[in-house]
Amino acid sequence: MSAGGSTKAILAALFANAGIAAAKFAGFLVTGSSSMLAESVHSVADTSNQGLLLLGQKTSQRAATKDHPFGYGRDRYFYSFIVALMLFTLGSAFALYEGIHKAMHPEKLTSAIVAVIILVLAIGLETYSFHTAIVESRKVKGDASWWGFIRQSRTPELPVVLLEDAGALFGLVLALMGVGMTVITGDPIWDAIGTISIGVLLGVIAIILIIEMKSLLIGEGATAPELSTIEAELVGGKIDRVIHIRTQYVGPDELLIAAKVGLAPGLPLEEVAQAIDQAESRIRASIPAARLIYLEPDLYRAPVV
Repeated sequence: MSAGGSTKAILAALFANAGIAAAKFAGFLVTGSSSMLAESVHSVADTSNQGLLLLGQKTSQRAATKDHPFGYGRDRYFYSFIVALMLFTLGSAFALYEGIHKAMHPEKLTSAIVAVIILVLAIGLETYSFHTAIVESRKVKGDASWWGFIRQSRTPELPVVLLEDAGALFGLVLALMGVGMTVITGDPIWDAIGTISIGVLLGVIAIILIIEMKSLLIGEGATAPELSTIEAELVGGKIDRVIHIRTQYVGPDELLIAAKVGLAPGLPLEEVAQAIDQAESRIRASIPAARLIYLEPDLYRAPVV
């Protein structure tokens, strides 16, 4: 897929989180709520993260060089990995620290109604951002489940924005519950519990993203359906079998394919070249991301038993 859908989702999240962060900080200054402070830092981290995702998209478009002959497509994986680390450190770790601190040294809230109003408005803005990410993701996820899409997608931005927005929505609900219970019971420990819950939630999401982005950064091959399609398109004409094949995404929109294919013996060089060209054309017609294809013709030799 092109980066267009990802960019739209990133920009929606960027503008929503920037506005939410400013409102939350104002709410924290008025109320002193640790849940509001944790959510403020979370929104600042999310806003910075969207900027990093946009930067990754920009730098990944640089032309290939002698030192980087396959281009810079993996920049998008690198910056998505940094985003996951920031979500863990600035989001989860800070919320856990602030929540534990407030649990040990409780402080009463002031003007709690201000916090409630800001959190409700933030939920509305975050819902808009989350809806945009869902709409753009549906265009490319096909029949896969949402969990399957997050695990199998080779385009990093949409899974990152989806999980960030989901975490932000649940975090806002937890913050609202923490502030609400504090107002109802008069016990500020509920605000601290809400903050700790936000930290745990963000930590789980960050760990999932770190694992997935690390896998993409190291290098993932074609998905199972893509690999089946590639192998089917390779066989045809003068090519009668795939001896072995290796694939790897060198960028979200660029798949590298290297394969040894078996041809009938005694073919003239011209027919061998033609068979290779035709196989490459068939693959690219079915898998547009297959931009780098290297095929080695060979004679199939049955393994000796």
